[in-house]
Amino acid sequence: MSDSMSNFEDMLPHILKRENIARYEDGKVLIGNRKDYPFEKSFVACDSVEEVAVAIETMVTQGVGPWVAAVYAMAMRADQLKGDKNIMAGLADAKDRLISTRPTNTLIRYRLEDVLKSAQIALDTDRDPAEFILKRITSIMDGMYKYYARRAAHGAKLIEDGDGILTMCFAETSFVLAMIMAKDAGKDITVYVPETRPFLQGARLTAPSLVECGIKVKLITDGMGAALMAEGKIQKYMTAADLITLDGHVVNKVGTLPNAIAAHAHGIPYFAFAWGCDKNKPDRASINIESRDPADIRKVRGVATTLDIIDAAYPAFDITPPKYVAGIITRHGVLSPYTLKNGFE
Repeated sequence: MSDSMSNFEDMLPHILKRENIARYEDGKVLIGNRKDYPFEKSFVACDSVEEVAVAIETMVTQGVGPWVAAVYAMAMRADQLKGDKNIMAGLADAKDRLISTRPTNTLIRYRLEDVLKSAQIALDTDRDPAEFILKRITSIMDGMYKYYARRAAHGAKLIEDGDGILTMCFAETSFVLAMIMAKDAGKDITVYVPETRPFLQGARLTAPSLVECGIKVKLITDGMGAALMAEGKIQKYMTAADLITLDGHVVNKVGTLPNAIAAHAHGIPYFAFAWGCDKNKPDRASINIESRDPADIRKVRGVATTLDIIDAAYPAFDITPPKYVAGIITRHGVLSPYTLKNGFE
């Protein structure tokens, strides 16, 4: 498939079009509100870094959304600090606050550090930092969508006619586009989508996005994967990855690991779509797993499922060892998790 973005961005569902993830408009950061999707297609408007940070922390956006919202927050802050001699200090403070919203997903840190450099370059050349940040965001996103297409093409080649494909949470653009490519190639596929407790990203984001693209979907609960594997209905397991260590451990939405173990037991390959590995995360001991509010486990979309006095735990991610991973789908091809330390981005 060509790297031409116009060839495939139009194929994507509403929620994955770049303007619907987040954008900067009229002095505000508009964040696509994934908490209310698919029942509403709305945006949360933020006019401060703190409002953007809270929106990220409260799951208004997820996947790539947090870093996209965060870098636009940096552009907004640069506009707000225009002419201030301490603008770089203010932007550094904004960066630190935004990084703290997603301690496990380290891509947000890379992107914020990247646009902060653009702001410094602008100041060094007597230019507008906000303008430079916005140009850099456009450049990053152009590259991002180009690499989505490359990863999707590699992923689609792994899919065979008649496959049942299990996923987990919302694997975002590369995964959805791979399913579209497989379908367009004449492959009859069915995607099994766990609902993904407690925020139901699978039910609310993944399943509607795939249906919008004409992909056959079966919605299941989070614990049904192994049973479907035993029935012979699953031939591939594919997810995104929030983080991959240099030694091949895959960090993704909690629930990914048990499916990977079950897939391994049934001889089913597990593939993770990835932007790259984190050179600052050598192994699983270096990973900071984010723990979220246990109260979220006692309800679904605001409706209580148990008593308030019941204790709960909410680790947001789990870690899948490389022995359960058949391959990492990158823009360079499908790589072994054991060779990532040799370098790729």
